[in-house]
Amino acid sequence: MKRNPVVLILVGLLVALMLVFGVYKSRRPSNSATTPAGKPAVQAAHDFSLQTLDGKTVHLSDFKGKGVLLNFWATDCGPCQIETPWLVELQQQYGPQGLQILGVDAYDGGSQKDVASFAKKMAIDYPILVGKDSEIDAVANSYGGVAFLPQTFVISRDGNIVGRILGLESKSKIEDEIKLAIAPAAGAQVAKS
Repeated sequence: MKRNPVVLILVGLLVALMLVFGVYKSRRPSNSATTPAGKPAVQAAHDFSLQTLDGKTVHLSDFKGKGVLLNFWATDCGPCQIETPWLVELQQQYGPQGLQILGVDAYDGGSQKDVASFAKKMAIDYPILVGKDSEIDAVANSYGGVAFLPQTFVISRDGNIVGRILGLESKSKIEDEIKLAIAPAAGAQVAKS
């Protein structure tokens, strides 16, 4: 049986188009919950409790009034290794303006000693949060899940999720999201000069 090459090309193009569309849709945050005006509904960030590498308990609510980047990463994640130095620089640059980056060590399977060594090597100066896989899963699931790393949730000063960074994005994209996070809270009065 002879196959028509035009049909094979069309089928190949259709499959490629479906793959591209699927990747595009999976990288975009879901805005399925919308207001009547068609704008995404505001979603409050869920509070959680995890330990730092030095054993201190940290709650998201400890950072009320600050913009937070909640970054899920792992030491063996190549894109995370590219992103981490940017996050260190951005924490130093925007920390005085009210930014707090929180790194959640997700599914590393390694020891806290390995994570601490990685943090030291990368000069990470923001809290690294660790826990059992079940604890990390609970936090990730409260934010809609973490399908791949890195993944960052952008939380405004008033505690709402205002953005999501899926995978490795450019440093300038992360910086744009930081500006959303540290913008004055919706109800805050801004002093006029």
